Amino acid sequence: MTNETSAPSDRVFLITGASTGIGAATARHAAAEGYRLVLAARSRERLDALAAELGGPERALAVTCDVAEWEDQQRMVKGALDAFGQIDVSFANAGFGGARGFLNDTPEHWREMVLTNVYGAALTLRATIPALKDSRGHLLLTSSVAGRRVIPGSMYSCTKHAVTAMGEAVRQDLHGTGIRVTTIEPGMTDTPFFDNRPSDPLEADDIARAVMYAVAQPPHVNVNEVLVRPTAQQP
Repeated sequence: MTNETSAPSDRVFLITGASTGIGAATARHAAAEGYRLVLAARSRERLDALAAELGGPERALAVTCDVAEWEDQQRMVKGALDAFGQIDVSFANAGFGGARGFLNDTPEHWREMVLTNVYGAALTLRATIPALKDSRGHLLLTSSVAGRRVIPGSMYSCTKHAVTAMGEAVRQDLHGTGIRVTTIEPGMTDTPFFDNRPSDPLEADDIARAVMYAVAQPPHVNVNEVLVRPTAQQP
């Protein structure tokens, strides 16, 4: 079954980092548009509450997953296919930031950030691509404005530059398969991460709408990158 012929209520939308923020907002928007959901994150309590809100086991499957663990990613995909039979959209969204300054964070935190933001995203691609080939589906990655311009002293920015490169590398790799690839690049969003936030930052819902815009395009249209800044953000 392809995404050209599936009814919206048949399609399956998998999201990592789904328990909060952009992931949870995207899950709510996708559910409103009729998708069945596979919600993955490390926080099972929040996942269970979100899955219950969005329809319970028949519509939303909660899967505990540390994206830096290949076995967890494989189990996530197996659970999705066992429950719903297909994956039409895979959103590699899990990630987090850290303190700026190459002397202001710990090596341990750096390691976890790189494993989650870069290695974890790559594992999500690897785990879901076979199912997306079957559905001629859509692959999305969360990068950042910080993945387009360097933020001084930011290891997070380095990881997001890698994700932006990964999005283009996998797009070229999947050419001819029918899989579309989109890199989402949010600007300053309503989190405490940024030191100098604009007075009116983006909300998670703003990014979720950008995700759904890319997904909603007809199969011959591939929105490769979506860069979304608050109107008040200058750099």
